[in-house]
Amino acid sequence: MRDYDFTSIEAKWQKRWRDTGLFKVDVKDPRNKYYCLMMFPYPSAALHVGHGRNYIIGDVVARYKKMKGLNVLTPMGFDAFGLPAENAAIKNGIHPRTSTLNNIATMKEQLKAWGVEYDWDRQVTSCLPDYYKWTQWIFLKLYEKGLAYKKKAFVNWCPSCNTVLANEQVVSGACERCDTAVEQKELEQWFFKITDHAQRLLDDIEKLDEWPEKVKTMQKNWIGSSEGVNIDFPVVDSDIILTCFTTRVDTIFGCTYMVLAAEHPRVEDLVAGSPDRDRIMAFVSQVRRGSRIERASTESEKKGIFTGRYVINRMNGRKIPLWIADYVLMEYGTGAVMAVPAHDQRDFLFAGKYGLPIEVVIDDPKEPLTPGNMTEACEADGVLVNSGPFSGLPNREAMEKIADHMERENIGRRAVHFKLRDWLISRQRYWGAPIPMVYCDKCGMLPVPEKDLPVLLPENVEFRPTGESPLKFAEDFVRTKCPKCSGPARREFDTMDTFVDSSWYFLRFISPGLTDRPFDKTDVDNWLPVDQYIGGVEHAILHLLYSRFITKVLCDMGFVSFDEPFKRLFTQGMIVKDGAKMSKSKGNVVSPDGLIADYGADTVRLYTLFIGPPEKDAEWSDKGVDGAFRFIKRLWNLNELIENAPEKGSDAKSSEDLTRKMHQTVKKVTEDIDGEFHFNTAISAAMELVNLVYSGISEKGRGCFGKDLLKTVARNTVLLVAPFVPHIAEEMWEMMNEKESIFKASWPAYDKDMLLADTVEIPVQFNGKLRGKIEVKRGTDDDGVKAAVMSDPQISVHLSGKPVRKWIILKDRLVNIVV
Repeated sequence: MRDYDFTSIEAKWQKRWRDTGLFKVDVKDPRNKYYCLMMFPYPSAALHVGHGRNYIIGDVVARYKKMKGLNVLTPMGFDAFGLPAENAAIKNGIHPRTSTLNNIATMKEQLKAWGVEYDWDRQVTSCLPDYYKWTQWIFLKLYEKGLAYKKKAFVNWCPSCNTVLANEQVVSGACERCDTAVEQKELEQWFFKITDHAQRLLDDIEKLDEWPEKVKTMQKNWIGSSEGVNIDFPVVDSDIILTCFTTRVDTIFGCTYMVLAAEHPRVEDLVAGSPDRDRIMAFVSQVRRGSRIERASTESEKKGIFTGRYVINRMNGRKIPLWIADYVLMEYGTGAVMAVPAHDQRDFLFAGKYGLPIEVVIDDPKEPLTPGNMTEACEADGVLVNSGPFSGLPNREAMEKIADHMERENIGRRAVHFKLRDWLISRQRYWGAPIPMVYCDKCGMLPVPEKDLPVLLPENVEFRPTGESPLKFAEDFVRTKCPKCSGPARREFDTMDTFVDSSWYFLRFISPGLTDRPFDKTDVDNWLPVDQYIGGVEHAILHLLYSRFITKVLCDMGFVSFDEPFKRLFTQGMIVKDGAKMSKSKGNVVSPDGLIADYGADTVRLYTLFIGPPEKDAEWSDKGVDGAFRFIKRLWNLNELIENAPEKGSDAKSSEDLTRKMHQTVKKVTEDIDGEFHFNTAISAAMELVNLVYSGISEKGRGCFGKDLLKTVARNTVLLVAPFVPHIAEEMWEMMNEKESIFKASWPAYDKDMLLADTVEIPVQFNGKLRGKIEVKRGTDDDGVKAAVMSDPQISVHLSGKPVRKWIILKDRLVNIVV
């Protein structure tokens, strides 16, 4: 029996998989298709074992589905544009293209070393022209449909990264990349009109019945649908009408002032000509620079300034003051709030600070509120008071009646508002797909004709320490001809958000070599939606929402025939070290390279999968790798046990138990993989089966099991563990005289009749205390069980002539005798 030389075994099989094209797929044959996709990575640096979990899980699923007879497509690519590479270029003087492609080469070798296999002929790399040409094409298609537009808007600005951030990229008021406090800045920016699809994106979440509930809830909350009323407030001595959205129209009679967000587009018009204009605009500028999180908090002190203007509450004809305050945000509703201090805590705090009236309009008749004695807003339900003809109605009933009245009198109208805002795609950086638009003094803003795509990103650029985009200063890039009049024009020098690149890559994998279109519609329709998508829960909002949006747009335009891109979604937990996410700055990164050199890829794979339920975070332990390696060697040594086994086993009972355990293990592993990817318990079941072989031999001797039985058990065990530890499985399969790859073999089946033993061992208790066990035929009736108890001298002695008050018999499970 030769030693387990994992280095040569793994190199041998990795080469053979690639040489034989084991994972290559002809998309023209979609029969039995199964599209298994891992979220493609950003090539920032070498991978660590935490990254490996995602790719190993995907590889297990792909290999298992192949063994189940499916035609499995499993490609890989790289989300290769992005800010980190550009920042590295500024810091280290390495061009982003150079560092990115070097990192891709490193990552590919690491993936191969893990034994993670893909159809590499389908690789896509988003920073290469053959890919971003079609990203630009998608931009043009959205522009044609009015879904891509440019406008001046207040945006999230990271002063450290020197670029705009989408709302989704701001975490607790800071840049998600560098943790710098985000400022508000007014710029002309490009947007995708995702809000046009807000209701559909929300409604279609119900189609995603194979997505985790947590992810669906996150998307619902981000889209944030609210039903209410848009109410118009005319500005006194002006033709301006300010519209406010409210979900609490029942409180309209308690509105004692109105508040605008500092970013509201009518602020400058409203204060024009005011003697306090400069002071008001200074306050506005200060608020715009503030943290959104603090502004929205109920705990922070509220700040505001009176505009000198008034608006009319048309429900009661009252003139109320118009303020600007820091606690109103433009992204919620319309950026204008009807303030009802008696029934909203932030309004209450603000009114108290600035001496504004507080009027109760929802009350409890049994314990009436007195405004002067209130210490906080009353946000509970109740009965309307001081509300004209609606007084005396329960407030929930009054909502509908007041809304009806507003619509009849043209004061307001029912509306649905979304928390979701249009997708800001402009980035003031170099390393991204150029936006294919030009500006001509004569013809205005024009799209680049499709025939002129791609708009190439120039490579010979200067990276400045300020972080400003080099494209601004690349005259050969900026200067161009107008596609309409052929006169001088300039290119757009903003680039696209990298989430645009990743919003459609799953389509390009089907047709990576096409040069005349981004993908073949027939092939894409045959293979999508993706059957299984695997990635981190951190992408629950950004990437998944944007991919759903782009797919719906392409579907509406007839380019694809499906409107959801991913059928089944699995989000894996993180692997942490010392209680924290692995990162270089924390010094807790575990590289797979040394572990693979010392233990082999199969051991690293096995421990990564065995560490815990894959959907939950897990703590990495180097000692755990030793345990995984010990099991691998026990698996390998089954070969030696078979060689030394007799033709016929000496212990029929042990052989029967082992056969039954084998069938139980096939059932358990199959169900664990097919279900919620509980690979840890599947592996545990396989370990138990192997351990039963060793324990039987240890207790009953080497002749305990016959050669044929051990061969059958070993064969089924190797098939069961093949998706987890593919290299050793292939080698042992070949040693069993099999000619083809184990991944062309059929997944093992179990016999239902072999899952249960003919006899069962039943514990016997006296007054609840265990006194022994009896073995009876499965299904024995109560009289038979009693007879077995009474005939067992070691158990019956506990009766000692005591009268039996009661027999409690749970069939095949328990006997309890009350004496």
